[in-house]
Amino acid sequence: MMLHVENLQVYYGAIHALKGVSFHLDKGEVVALIGANGAGKSTVLKTISGLLRPREGSVTFEGQVLEEVPPQDIVRKGVIHVPEGRKIFPRMTVTENLEMGAYIHADRAAINRDMESVFERFPRLKERRNQLGGTLSGGEQQMLAIGRGLMAHPSLLLLDEPSMGLSPLLVEQIFDIIQDINEQGTSILLVEQNAQMALAIADRAYVLETGKIVMQGTGDDLLQDSSVIEAYLGGH
Repeated sequence: MMLHVENLQVYYGAIHALKGVSFHLDKGEVVALIGANGAGKSTVLKTISGLLRPREGSVTFEGQVLEEVPPQDIVRKGVIHVPEGRKIFPRMTVTENLEMGAYIHADRAAINRDMESVFERFPRLKERRNQLGGTLSGGEQQMLAIGRGLMAHPSLLLLDEPSMGLSPLLVEQIFDIIQDINEQGTSILLVEQNAQMALAIADRAYVLETGKIVMQGTGDDLLQDSSVIEAYLGGH
């Protein structure tokens, strides 16, 4: 088991955001967390990456408990968080944004190789390598955010709403890229409101409602579950 989350109790002040969330992810898997806005999906990722601390419960990654580990050291362990809303550096160029993703690495030649690998995966970024991040389209910014995450050599990639605000065509492209990243050996925990796309690529998935996991199963099983269809797949 690569990631084990046990009984997370997380608060924002007096607001009880996560109420006993438990799940796991095995090496090589894509696991999806789906649910409505405000269900607690992003809170789960922030707690795993150390941006939030649970009041109770534990997060264990490859046998190591993470609750007391600073976020920068969690990155060094190979857990990389690509946050909701992309959060690129708008006044830095594409190249500079990617270099920020590699800040934990010192080998310049290796960083350059990694950057070329990102440019192979995202040719659009190569064309815009000297352009400021803030001038990119939404889809290009999402590619840059994922590319920056890949520069850190993740063994577990936490993706928060990668399809948000993108056209249907770009959503398909992004999900193809996510599948390819997984096939190259990176495990992925995916938070996504587009349940149809998320479940289609997920090995397993969990449904989160108001801070609790209310359902789990394979991606295929949940795609065909009538209650999931009704609540998250538009009733089709």
